[in-house]
Amino acid sequence: QEQLVESGGGLVQAGGSLRLSCAASGRIFNPYAMGWFRQAPGKEREFVAAIWSSGVITRYADSVKGRFTISRDNAKSTVYLQMPNLKPEDTAVYYCAAGRDAQVVRDWTLPVRYEYWGQGTQVAVSS
Repeated sequence: QEQLVESGGGLVQAGGSLRLSCAASGRIFNPYAMGWFRQAPGKEREFVAAIWSSGVITRYADSVKGRFTISRDNAKSTVYLQMPNLKPEDTAVYYCAAGRDAQVVRDWTLPVRYEYWGQGTQVAVSS
């Protein structure tokens, strides 16, 4: 059964760091592109970062570019999101998603391009 399970969320102070992990099972992962989205209360789900199945190509939202880093370990079927220097505006539920390269590459930022979703992990950053 295809499944994505996120972990690593929590409560941190501004300036702190977290590393999110997303473990894939079933047929998911290779050759799927993997993405991270987030949704704050009262807001729409927004794109954070994505990585090509091979790991060569990555994309980031402007709000996190230069600060967050997405990576993947295909041997472990796991994708990571390293989040240093967290800000209160980063507070949200973070979701992992998987989509076929050919679909995701059309628009990395669109949730509909991704077939599978995890349940989400809460990240809270206090000021």
